Formats: sequence, C-alpha cells, structure tokens
Amino acid sequence: MTCIKVGHGPHGGGRLPIIDCETGSPCRTALRKAIRNKEGHRSMLNRPHPRPLSQYWERGEANTCHPERSEGTRFGSLVLLLTAFAFVAAGCAERIGTDDPDEVSMALDWYPWANHSPFFLADERGYFADEDLDVDIHVPANPEDVLMLIGSGRDTFGISYQTAVLQARAEDIPVQSVAALVQYPLNSIMTLEDSGLDRPGDLEGKQIGYPGIPSNEALLETMLESDGLTLDDVELVNVGFNLVQALISEQVDAIIGAYWVHESILAENEGFPVNIMRVEDWGVPIYYELVLVASDETVEEDPELVERFVRAMRQGYVDAMEDHDAATDAMIEEYPDTDRDLEADSIVMLSPLWTEGADYFGQQTSERWNEYAEWMIERGLLDPDAGVEEAFTDEFVQSAVEAEEQEDDS
Repeated sequence: MTCIKVGHGPHGGGRLPIIDCETGSPCRTALRKAIRNKEGHRSMLNRPHPRPLSQYWERGEANTCHPERSEGTRFGSLVLLLTAFAFVAAGCAERIGTDDPDEVSMALDWYPWANHSPFFLADERGYFADEDLDVDIHVPANPEDVLMLIGSGRDTFGISYQTAVLQARAEDIPVQSVAALVQYPLNSIMTLEDSGLDRPGDLEGKQIGYPGIPSNEALLETMLESDGLTLDDVELVNVGFNLVQALISEQVDAIIGAYWVHESILAENEGFPVNIMRVEDWGVPIYYELVLVASDETVEEDPELVERFVRAMRQGYVDAMEDHDAATDAMIEEYPDTDRDLEADSIVMLSPLWTEGADYFGQQTSERWNEYAEWMIERGLLDPDAGVEEAFTDEFVQSAVEAEEQEDDS
C-alpha cells in the first residue's frame, strides 16, 4: 500500500492526513488515532458530532473550523482539491479498473456512528455484492469536503444534509440527494434536567452555547420566536463543538447544535441527564437531517448503478431496524475503536426516525424540500433563486420499493 500526504485534517492545525492511494481514504492507523482525538486519549465529550457541511460554506465570522474561509475562496478550495486528486491519481497509476463487480466509493459524513451501521451491515451480509458492487465505505481525509468529493467524481456516494445539499447546489456544486436516511431533524436545544429550563421561553437572559454555525443561529431564532422571545433576549456563546462539556460544566445554560440521539447519551453517561427541545416542535419545518448524495453526472449517466446501490443500502437499513446489535457489531468489526455502548444506545433512539412519517424508507417529497427551502430563504441561509426540485430525486427509492413488492408477489 502506497500512502501520500494531501490536504489538512478536519480541524486544521497543520496536520496532514495520510492518504491510501488505493482508496483515497485515511490509513486505518491514522484514522483510529484521530477517533481517539488529537490529544491521544479517548474523550467522547470533546468529539464533535456529525454536522452539516454548510458550516464551512455559510457566511459570517462565526465559522470556528475555518474562519478564514469566505464565499470568494470556496471555489478555490475545490480547485485545490481537484489538483490534489490529480496528483494522487498520477502516483497511483496501477489502480484497479472497472471490471465486475463495479467499484463504488462511499464517503461518510464523519467518524463512524449509529447512522452508518446499516451500510456496514449491508456490506457484511453481501447485499452490495449481490448487486455486483464492491463498495469502499470510508471516512474522507477531510469530512467537510464530502459534497465536493462527490461533485468532482472522486467519490460515488456520500452522506450529507438537506441544508448542505441546497447550499451546495446554489454554489454550482453538482450533487443531489437520492434517498433520505433520517426523516426528521436531529438538532436540538439541550439543558440540564435539574435546571428547570424545558422550553425556549425559559431561556430569557440565559447563555446559549453553539458551534458558531449560522444555521444553528437561525434554528435558535425560530424556536425562541415560537415561544415569545427573540435572539436579543439571550446571549449566544461560541463554544465550538465542545457542546456537551460546556453544558455539564455550566459554562452555559443551554446548547444548540447537538444531536439529541447522540449528545444526550454522552451527557447522561457522564451523570448529567438533559432536557431536549427538538427543533421541529418549536417552529422549524421538518427537514431531512441526513441524506444519501450522488453527483448529477452519476444520476444521469449511470442510473442503474444508483438503483443497485440504493437497493442494497435499503436492505441494510431494513435489517438494522430489526437487529440493532448486528448492525452495531458490523460497524465495530470495521472500526473497533468506536464506543460500542454509546452507539448501541444511539441506534435505539435513531432507528425509528429512518422511517417515521414516511411511506417507505428513503422517501423524499417535494413538499418537505420546498417548505424547508422557503424557511432557509426567509432566514437568509439560501438564495431565493436556488433551485429546489433539482436538489433531490425519489425515483431510485421508488424503483427499489417496486422491485421488492414484485419479488414478494412472485
């Protein structure tokens, strides 16, 4: 295996991840060290949860990961990324071709957690192989670049967010959602259970920790307004992604930007149960937190490949809903440093949201995409001229469902 250094890691700091020529993903040893965090010890409280790529594209100085980035440098980043990939390709001239089974790369949105486990289960049980697919499921060297990796053709599929897909298309990054992985928002406001703060209206005069992302500010603003307050009634404190630590240490009175199916477990495991205020309960339109993304080119030129991948993925999610332990074990087999207890609890909370409110797993509707886009436009997160209908397609999921129904009837 030949490895070379390209680009910066997820948190900057001058570290250069080691890239495997054959897969384009971090070498496993380097990845496991990263999972343990940059100080070299296991500290889940300081581990950022999977979060929208939009934080790197949104305007303003609140961007804590790359504060120097501005709209004018975004496409420069893509050019640098493509240049780096060209360099990698030149150094890996003997890469495997496209003989059967078809080789497919699947980029995760962050380090492995409960929502990724169905992909590993589908791979372990041979569902991808049954579709003549050889799938490389990996964490990109820089997870913030998932949509650019897909749009450039470096990865075939990836996990991202409805917010990020809309913003990416507005910036001419040619990607679209081909399946909804989570039907509801996971973001939330959290307070300590014994604080007595259990609704947005209780937060008047309080300090709210957030990761410096404009979309989180817009979510908070909407929630406060739904309960009679405004942003002027609270104090926002940028705590980066140390959200749970900031809350349990009482640095702040509440946090927003934490997944209620993940960070709430972290806090409770430390002996600090929390109150959860889900964003959709307080004025925010329901949106798809996590989606499966492909490039426009893949969808248009190789729809059969997309359909095969979606069929196998769907079976992985169906099996994971029926057997949480098997899904978690499949992920741990590939990434043994993952906290099994945390993810075992997380999948129990998360899995109902894979299908809740939908007619079938993976379903997406124009109504939900348009309602959320309208909210983003109202809050200054999206250009009014942004196209919505081109940002997603439900045809592959529908086709998979129809094929399953025909198989059941035969």
